[in-house]
Amino acid sequence: MAFSFCLNTSTIRSDSASVLDMINTAADAGYDGIEPWVQELDDWVAQGGSLEQVRAHAADRNLAIVNLIGFPEWAVPEQDRREQGLEEAARCFDMARALACPYVAAPPFGIHDREVELLPIAERFAALVDLAAEYGVKPLLEYWGIARTLGHTGEVLLVAAECGRPGVQMLADVFHMYKGSGHHCGFEHFGAGRLGLLHVNDIPATPDRAHVTDADRVYPGDGLAPWPEIVATLHRIGFDGMLSLELFNEGYWAQGPEVVAREGLKKLRGCVEG
Repeated sequence: MAFSFCLNTSTIRSDSASVLDMINTAADAGYDGIEPWVQELDDWVAQGGSLEQVRAHAADRNLAIVNLIGFPEWAVPEQDRREQGLEEAARCFDMARALACPYVAAPPFGIHDREVELLPIAERFAALVDLAAEYGVKPLLEYWGIARTLGHTGEVLLVAAECGRPGVQMLADVFHMYKGSGHHCGFEHFGAGRLGLLHVNDIPATPDRAHVTDADRVYPGDGLAPWPEIVATLHRIGFDGMLSLELFNEGYWAQGPEVVAREGLKKLRGCVEG
């Protein structure tokens, strides 16, 4: 099974680059898709651009817009905050529809810093799924290893199973699996078609697990991640989504977007195509 490759725009951040520039960088490097952040799209529109331009430019470069990264507080227990979060989620879903983008990430933002009961979160995720369906898109249930709630694979499996909506898909991340659980087992239980997207990266030997942060992520193959195990699991579950390179490494940013995009794809291919 051949994999497809996506570039999360956090990997190539640059003060001078617009979202159209990022599309060019990804396409020139040989990626199949791009995963922009909502804030980058907002900046583009605020400067006089349009979402239609972004959609058309990606199509011209044969690049799929795969998923949007935003942070609506859809899961918080406070009703007023959740209502505001659902308004922001609706705005993100509308943007995704305009971009012909099938997914919007649904991370545990707002509950990541505290422990919250999981069954009510399942009900809130059901509401998010229903809202997204009005726009013809799907939320990807994401977990963060740094989060006190929805920080582990088992927690997203529970929410997916108990929300009462068919076809729920999840977003996993190599760094977050390590940060949350210390291993990369468990996501084989997602089953065929349940893993919508995988964020790929690697974990350095230092700092240790307790102290490593997003900013420490390194290229795939340059760290501790067990790539044969990860790839074998992807094959077992019949994963047919994209592997999206997501890094936040300031040392890489200083090298320039083109260098990082090409090097990242080269190293990722080396990890998964052997």
